[in-house]
Amino acid sequence: MTAELVRGQNHPLSQVRLEVRVSAGKPIVAGATLSDEQGRVRGVEWVAHPGAPTLPGLEVSRQAAADHRLAFDLDALSAAVHRVSVLLALPSGVGGPVRFGSVAAPFVAVTGLDGSEVASYTVTGLDAESAVVALEIYRRQDAWKVRAVGQGYAGGLAELLTDQGLPEAQQLAGSINEAVARGMARSVAAPPSRTPDADRSRQAATSATGGDQPYAAPPQGTSGNVSPPQSPYDVSGVQGATAPQSDYPVGPTQADPSAATQASAAGEGGPVNYTHPGRQNAAPPPPPPSAPATPPGQPAVPVAGDATGWSMEERLYNQVWGMFEDLARTAAAYRSAVDFAESRLEHELDKVLSDPRSRIGGQGDAAREAAQAKHARLVDQARAALDRDLGQLRAEADVVEPALPAAFARWDNPAWHGYRVPMEVPMAVRLGDLRLPESDGLSIPMLVRLPLERGLWIDSGRAGLSDSLADSDELRRLAMDTAVSHAGRLLAVYPPGEFTVHVIDPAGSAALSLAPLVRSGVLGGAPAVGAAGVADVLARLTQRVDLVQMAVRGGVADSLPPDLDTAEQLLIVNDFPHGFDDRAVTQLRYLADEGPAVGVHLMMVADREDAEAYGPLLDPLWRSLLRLTPVPDDHLADPWVGHAWTYEPGLVPPGSQVLQQVLARVAEARRSWNR
Repeated sequence: MTAELVRGQNHPLSQVRLEVRVSAGKPIVAGATLSDEQGRVRGVEWVAHPGAPTLPGLEVSRQAAADHRLAFDLDALSAAVHRVSVLLALPSGVGGPVRFGSVAAPFVAVTGLDGSEVASYTVTGLDAESAVVALEIYRRQDAWKVRAVGQGYAGGLAELLTDQGLPEAQQLAGSINEAVARGMARSVAAPPSRTPDADRSRQAATSATGGDQPYAAPPQGTSGNVSPPQSPYDVSGVQGATAPQSDYPVGPTQADPSAATQASAAGEGGPVNYTHPGRQNAAPPPPPPSAPATPPGQPAVPVAGDATGWSMEERLYNQVWGMFEDLARTAAAYRSAVDFAESRLEHELDKVLSDPRSRIGGQGDAAREAAQAKHARLVDQARAALDRDLGQLRAEADVVEPALPAAFARWDNPAWHGYRVPMEVPMAVRLGDLRLPESDGLSIPMLVRLPLERGLWIDSGRAGLSDSLADSDELRRLAMDTAVSHAGRLLAVYPPGEFTVHVIDPAGSAALSLAPLVRSGVLGGAPAVGAAGVADVLARLTQRVDLVQMAVRGGVADSLPPDLDTAEQLLIVNDFPHGFDDRAVTQLRYLADEGPAVGVHLMMVADREDAEAYGPLLDPLWRSLLRLTPVPDDHLADPWVGHAWTYEPGLVPPGSQVLQQVLARVAEARRSWNR
């Protein structure tokens, strides 16, 4: 039975391997500090935070999120640690809430690895505080207990860490905020919920026993010098083995308690249900008539649109995001299982070497061979589980990809050859594909919601690229080709007259790449060149933002000037900061910050090193934009686990005329609409 704690109340813990689950409704930072017997944090190495998420026996989330899972192995903590404090804080400098009094009260639950709650606490009574110690787990007479604390700090993380005796509190708080800002800038935004009464996921059950799954591995960073926990595969001696759980991921939606209960029950001898807590359908659509019946105990035949939603477009959108989440969690489980196997091998080898008797004769060699064989078996089982999950996702991708509408499809999809100008704005647009090293050729469409909530930065520089054979000039050309591809797709998915594109090309260096947009006549005007052209375009768009903001705030949106273009606006800026003076740079920053809310969007094609002269002045600009690359690069993160995903830009196939054909139809529809 769950103990519902109030502030100051404690509860004994009967398990040493635990999770602390946090749900806050808004993105928050979760971390933990280790304290000695006097309650003092001895140094920054005793603090787990997004910039350093792993300590021996402890792992926290790598980025800010509305929901967190913090993993604990209390036996792996140093003997000098007597208290672990769970910290929550609002991220600073990212435009979100600045005090807990303006958000829902955070809910914190201590659970076992099977998801069963041991104790919970709702952190109430907060107002101006921006950081809080929610719980503390502490030793008492060789046993562990949890206490509800709820101590808030209006001074944020710096004040909280100072109160815990950390001398470097200010510096560490600054580095944590910087790490969170970087993580939020590189994270693909999770899809918002559109139906309040239903989850956004499909049923993805698979029939397998709990003994061969890698989903119950210990947290990364567990010390190899402690007794290893029970292997998730060795269940011969475990009674009532519970359903395996994924590695300690970060999710954007609160876990469904019924899913954990269902999985727990399945572990009692029956098949395990691997449905993600946030991905479950009330009534998924049946397989098509041509699909063969699914044999009992086998995975269901994949069906396009097998997700909740009011329309086929919304169901496909939710299904793609469900596949994205599935692949993230499957890879996390595999990595966690491999880490567990490595930790166990290290422990067993240390045990062999620490016994002098095993160094004589063949006893030591036999023990080492047995440990290595067990390690290989665990890794093989983890790989088999990964391959099974990848096979199911690959089969689903094979039926989903051909069914995607044009806005979600690759340029080589037949949907573009039968393209017709739409009459309404789609939910999202595809900007490329995402894949992981373990995905073995499987990629997930990168769908971004419309209208765009943040600008785009097509990085034309070599700095930060994981691997690029292109020279500087080639990268700049590829970056502009990528920008034109994205702009063409955005023009194609909006109804006639509802999306206008402007281009700033101060030196005229992108004329070849811009040819499809210029020749088709879909631009709002000729590309602006020179400093005068830059100033003119920025002045007009800045004025538009000011007028719309004043009209909306004053409640007189119908009194805008009749000649004002009310369509969504996209400004493509090439070769920044060439042609920009200080005033133009300030206007550009203003458009990046204020424009998206009133329909003015920015697409920068730039090398950050070219703007080094501005120093940290432009750091907020770069962070406000979603960075994309013209070549594959692993710089984007998912919002659940924080994997580094390789982004592949959605370019038009070489030699294809599909972009020109689509833009010609867009231009024709605009001419007809303007008559």
